[in-house]
Amino acid sequence: MKKILMASAIALFAGLNAQTTFGVKAGYALSKLNSNEDPEFEGVNGSMKAKSGFYVGALVEHKLNSKFAIQGEVEYANLGGKVDVGVMPGVTVTEKLHFNRIVIPVSARYYATPELGLYAGPYVSFKTNIKAKIEVNGAMANPQAVSEGEALLEKTFDSALKSTDFGLFLGADYNIYKGLFVDARYSFGLTNMIKDPVNNEKLKMNFFQLGIGYKFK
Repeated sequence: MKKILMASAIALFAGLNAQTTFGVKAGYALSKLNSNEDPEFEGVNGSMKAKSGFYVGALVEHKLNSKFAIQGEVEYANLGGKVDVGVMPGVTVTEKLHFNRIVIPVSARYYATPELGLYAGPYVSFKTNIKAKIEVNGAMANPQAVSEGEALLEKTFDSALKSTDFGLFLGADYNIYKGLFVDARYSFGLTNMIKDPVNNEKLKMNFFQLGIGYKFK
């Protein structure tokens, strides 16, 4: 009897393990900061725009059956945004804000076909570091002043932003060939990223990701 029970337990474990897949992924990220009124972000004659970045990560997927699965991921993502500020006629200052974060998404997946997966779920992200880059267009810039401005932006945002934020995402991926897949998703930030908001100021971040990955069979 013990041998029968042991054999059945091993068979069950093997069956569960066969449904779990590990993988890696990487790609392009386009992110944008959204502020309701803060002049520090929008400036005089300023506008907030999207910034290009990247992401790399790993995933684990557990299939419940041929149609449904649960997937967890860990990503390192270069997100953020940029601000164009018109300081005077013909002169524009562009502030590129790189918010490097660890993003942990968890999704429920539905396979419309064996190759096409549709998914949605929540994510949490953690601040790692912040980098700023200032570009001056239309005039000569003092390198020392630019460097000091970048350091000030980094210090200000590092102290002003929360260490974590939450959101939701939805997307789809398509298996191209034997575990190789392409993936696209859009994430919506839900929490105010500002630690101590004044006058109801808000800052949220949305980002689009397009990449390629591989699931080890």
